[in-house]
Amino acid sequence: MTLLLTACLIIVALSGAPLFLVISAAAFLCFQALGIDLSVVIIEMYRLAASPILIALLLFAFAGYVLGESQASRRLVRLSTALMGRAPGGLAIVSLITCAFFTALTGASGITIVALGGLLLPALIRDKYPEKFSLGLLTTCGSLGLLFPPSLPLIIYAMVADVNTADLFLAGVVPGFLMLILLSLYSMVQGIRSGTTGAHARFSFREVLAALREAIWEILLPVVVLGGIFSGYLALSEAAAITALYVLLVEMVIHREVKLKDLPSTILRTLMMVGAIVVVLGASLAFNSFLIDQQVPNKILAFMRTHVESKFAFLFILNLFLLGVGCVLNIFSALVIVVPLIVPIAKSYGVNLVHLGIIFLTNLQIGYSLPPIGMDLLIASLRFEKSVLYLCYASLPFIAILLLALAFITFFPPLSLMLIK
Repeated sequence: MTLLLTACLIIVALSGAPLFLVISAAAFLCFQALGIDLSVVIIEMYRLAASPILIALLLFAFAGYVLGESQASRRLVRLSTALMGRAPGGLAIVSLITCAFFTALTGASGITIVALGGLLLPALIRDKYPEKFSLGLLTTCGSLGLLFPPSLPLIIYAMVADVNTADLFLAGVVPGFLMLILLSLYSMVQGIRSGTTGAHARFSFREVLAALREAIWEILLPVVVLGGIFSGYLALSEAAAITALYVLLVEMVIHREVKLKDLPSTILRTLMMVGAIVVVLGASLAFNSFLIDQQVPNKILAFMRTHVESKFAFLFILNLFLLGVGCVLNIFSALVIVVPLIVPIAKSYGVNLVHLGIIFLTNLQIGYSLPPIGMDLLIASLRFEKSVLYLCYASLPFIAILLLALAFITFFPPLSLMLIK
């Protein structure tokens, strides 16, 4: 009967059923088999719903959706182009910086590709960048900002792994910039090879001032929010509330690009996403309680201890595993399912949990661009009307660079921990 139910769950999952239904069903069936009261799953969901971090998650997500509805992406592209467009590979670097900044604010790479892809792809091709390079760049940099605060995956990892959110925000800064710098260097080389026209454009101080004046409110957002958090004046939930209010004032009152009539649908999308996360979190944590009760992590740890003695070997195996996870699960599902299982194992090898979070998110970011069902590949395929196979081929140089950055991040922990007191 157990095998039959497991097979049914796998079939339901592969058929495209919502993940929270599959996980909830698995949790209920496991507790039912042990004769444990099924209310434990509901209690876990209620505990999460009452968490102060969940309020921050909800408000940051809402702010991200509002920004996605506005013309903030166009203003950020204009400012970046005015500042960097004249440099070799300037427009490609503009694309990297803008996508990273936008993803950090919205928390979802899919929104970045949809919002910026149609704007940046014609510009890159018009500037004489090869189509393959342009598509690979936009596909892979759609999730580039996941390590920059106030990215939602950073908050969720902090919640699940029980680490300080502010520490995690700081830990992602240097690794995030490392990836930006390596990709920018490659873009400069490609720009010189392709003879892009951006390097011959005339720098206009007047255009820089105009673009800065237009985008100043979005530029100030991270300064206001993160300054409040790291100065100690604002708790995470308070910073999230100020972010949501700030974004509403900027996009509804100052720019007037988001109308009052648009808010109900924006709120509904936010609630649907966060609600799904709460259900998945609750079911996953309850299911993880079952796994712990059955000593599954201890058995995995015993196996690892028998066959893997070195911390570096463990980290290498962990990266291979997480890259596989990243290309078959979306980032939120991977966080709530996998993190509770690997945290005790990583602790036993002496891996810092903040460092582990950066490793985890870097892997998932890369996994978004890997076949068979990397999320960025699928969204880019729909947005640019290209085959997944072609986009995967176009992304290979960028993936190689990101894997190099991942190696530095994994085996040189000070990159992640140098800013933490």
